[in-house]
Amino acid sequence: MSPAAQASSSDPAASGASALKVTSSPRPGSRVALEVAIPGSRSQASYEAAVERLSRSVRLPGFRKGKVPRPVLLQQIGPLRIRATALEDLVDAACRDALELEKVAAISRPELSEGFELVLERFEPGSDLTITVELDVEPTPTLKQTRGLKAEAEAVAYDPARVDELIEQSRRQLATLVPVEDRPAASGDVAVLSFQGVYVDTGEEIQGGSSDASEVELEEGRMIPGFVEGVIGMGVGDTKTVECQFPENYPQQDAAGRSARFTITLKDLKTRELPPLDDAFAQQASDKQTLAELRDDLETRLKEDAERRARAARHDALLEALVEQLEVELPETLIQQEVRNLIEQTAGQIAQQGMDVKKLFSPDLVRSLMDTSRPEAEQRLRRSLALQALAAAEAIEVAAEELEAKVKDVSRGISQEGRIDPDRLRRVVADDLLREKLLAWLEENSTIAEKAPEPEAGTQTPA
Repeated sequence: MSPAAQASSSDPAASGASALKVTSSPRPGSRVALEVAIPGSRSQASYEAAVERLSRSVRLPGFRKGKVPRPVLLQQIGPLRIRATALEDLVDAACRDALELEKVAAISRPELSEGFELVLERFEPGSDLTITVELDVEPTPTLKQTRGLKAEAEAVAYDPARVDELIEQSRRQLATLVPVEDRPAASGDVAVLSFQGVYVDTGEEIQGGSSDASEVELEEGRMIPGFVEGVIGMGVGDTKTVECQFPENYPQQDAAGRSARFTITLKDLKTRELPPLDDAFAQQASDKQTLAELRDDLETRLKEDAERRARAARHDALLEALVEQLEVELPETLIQQEVRNLIEQTAGQIAQQGMDVKKLFSPDLVRSLMDTSRPEAEQRLRRSLALQALAAAEAIEVAAEELEAKVKDVSRGISQEGRIDPDRLRRVVADDLLREKLLAWLEENSTIAEKAPEPEAGTQTPA
């Protein structure tokens, strides 16, 4: 972009003495300021065009449409409105021509630096006028380094014990509940309880803390600390008072951290009778014919899942390392656009759950979401721009034949009723293929060290 440009008289954007003189200068946040000097002949032409256009729209008794004399027209419309209309048209046209002259990659509309009203005060048709506009432009991302990056990714490995865990989950789901009559309640049983709870400090009843008949699985973490432990050992028909403690992070704020007392009656007790681990169980729990086939299938799926998560962890770590090398200023226009994309994705997920998005998304909620979504929006933009810079720096691109093959493959899997725009499909496929190539290149040209898994946070006890 040149620091100054002037339209010649042969330029289609300028006719004769109507040529513009444009001076550009960078601004922070991937913005550009354009100082546009507009000659008096052009401002006069804009004024005359405004008078002509307004005259065609004014209807006055005794005059044919479009034939209202100029003095009468000026009196009826008022000089301020005519000047404002002329200036609006003049600024719009001058900005279009200035952007073309300077070859600006604009991503937002030009905005008058001093505001329209102030420019209007000094606008005189027939006199030269200089305006300054600012606008966001496409950022130019660069990378300090592309090769030899160092990243740390959390290790993700296949755990054979997960096969047994999943099988046991299926057994529990297919278990039969049978009554227990000859022993007290034990861990793993299903108890039918009536209970009433009060706060120890005030004696007031706990909101939602009572029931006439609730089915409770006697497992740690199912209720607040102390509740399940108090039921274990009770017999059917027994009544007992149990002291409990709400966790400090309990969602219901007025209960968080407070001591509670529950009077509990065990009304009924059942236990799970698990199906035997045999081929019949495998057929009931899956589409496999034998228990061995079920185990093999679970092992394969768990290994594939572990590899997917490991690859995702490596890619996240590489992108984080790449973004550290990124030099770019994020334009506000792109940030706001990405924020809107995130909110639209959230709304789409809510709509898929059958909830009314219009009722839920109040103006206050949308404003709150725009604030809270901004950090994620900026992170996504930086990752995208870092990959864009990598593609440019290392000349990485998708071959035409590779793109065509992938588009055909994807198209075969899409229902004809979907009415997918072929151009949009091609763009999405091209973006996905390029991203895969860039991430594969990063893996080959970077060093990734494994880091220990993050320690699990303390178990949060649900109510």
